[in-house]
Parts: sequence; C-alpha cells; structure tokens
Amino acid sequence: MTRLFLATLLCALPLAAPAAERIVSAGGSVTETVFALGAGDLVVARDTTSSWPPEVEALPDVGYVRRLSPEGVLSVAPDLILAEEGAGPPETVQILGSAEVPFVTIPDATDAEGVAAKILAVGKALGRDAEAEALAARIRAEIEAVGARAARIERPARVLFVLSAEGGRLLASGTGTAAHAMIGLAGGENAAIGFEGYKPLTDEAVLAAAPDVVLMMEGRAAGHDGAGVLAHPALAVTPAGRDGRLVEMDGLYLLGFGPRTAQAVADLHAALYPEG
Repeated sequence: MTRLFLATLLCALPLAAPAAERIVSAGGSVTETVFALGAGDLVVARDTTSSWPPEVEALPDVGYVRRLSPEGVLSVAPDLILAEEGAGPPETVQILGSAEVPFVTIPDATDAEGVAAKILAVGKALGRDAEAEALAARIRAEIEAVGARAARIERPARVLFVLSAEGGRLLASGTGTAAHAMIGLAGGENAAIGFEGYKPLTDEAVLAAAPDVVLMMEGRAAGHDGAGVLAHPALAVTPAGRDGRLVEMDGLYLLGFGPRTAQAVADLHAALYPEG
C-alpha cells in the first residue's frame, strides 16, 4: 500500500474534523503542517516534538508523541486529535478512542510524494483541502527542482549521518531512515549502507565508510557535538575529518518531512556542494 493510497484512505474516513475548533497536534511535522495551512489558532496543545513555529512553545505539552498522556490530552478538551504515524502508546490511543474524540493518524513520509500526501491528509482533516492542494503542489515541485540539480552531480558526496557518539562509538544511519532519505534527496550518497536503521560503527566500519561529509543534528552536548565527533580517532583520518566537513541542522527541520522539507533539502544540497 503506497503512502499516497494510505493518505487517501485515511482522508476518506468519516470525520467530524472540518468543524474542529480545539485541536491537539502530536508530531512535529504534523503541527508544522497545521500552522502552514493557517489553522494554528485552533491548536490548544501539542507534543514535545512540536517545536515549530516558535509560538507552539507557549502551548501546553501533552508528552512525547509515542508516550502521550491521555489525561494531558483530554484536559484541554480537544474536539480533534491529529497525530503522526506511530503515535501512542496503544493504550493511550484506546483511551482517547473511548472518549469519542476523533483521532486522525497522518501517514509518515520520506519523499516528495509522501510529504504531499501528509499535507493533503492534514488538509482533509481540517477541512482545508484547497489550501493543502496548493501547498502540496508547491513543495513537491520545489523538492523535484533540487532533485534535478542533484542529478547533474557527477560524483555524489559520501555523507555519514551520526546520531550520537556515546561512549566513543558513532551511532550512524544506515538505510530505511529519514536521514538516508534526506541525503538522497539532496544529491548525496549515504556512506553507511550495509545495514538498516541505526547502528554503532566500529572503527573499521568508519574507515571503510570514508565519508566526505559528516551530517548531524544541532544541539548535541559538548564532546558529542560536531566538533567532538570530527575529533573521533577513526573519523579524523577520513576525508570528512581531514577537511573538517561538518553539516549541522535542526533535527525537526532536517528529518521531519513537513512543509519546510523543500527548503531543508535545498539547504542540505547547498551545504554538500558549496561550489554550486
């Protein structure tokens, strides 16, 4: 089942959402999309991962998206809950279902079509289909435009996404992750493709990956931040370490696959290929 079909199926479900006036939004990219569609004034609470736009910080926090508090959600008397795929835990979803509050799951995304489907699903739940169609079309076109530039790259940069460096071991992204997808959309090549998900790398694996660029999320603690990671003994002798090639980006901006994805892809592309 494709993401687009899943989004269409979800949107076809009978919902009370078009009349919603009090929305709880769980999932950073879902919250971004609600605001991008002009419905931010209807959001009465959000989850911990929802950090954009800045005004969401003033809203009540109902917990991490996969560990939502049913009491916290229900305390703000929502008439619609919008949640990204994987929100939970299942017991919380069941309790919220028993409270007869519409709970709409928005499909995840890791490509241009998926982002468009996500926007359309949120738009359908909000009763803002026209706005969603326009936004989805624009973002799809912008991502594809970066892809066209990336297709002209003769030698893609080898990019190693490092999630953390706890205990001196680099936890890197393999295939099947949002980081892997973003690297590809920006015209890079994931330097660690011998496994799926995230895995600690041995020094030998780091040397074999031979990244040209290290990609990380901003805001890591000293020693585990970009400067600390580049100083890792194995990484220091790779092309990325020797040349000091490090790209740090906000985590939600880089990996959220929400309405800012096109700009994030363009920014990452520019960072990987500063020569143009």
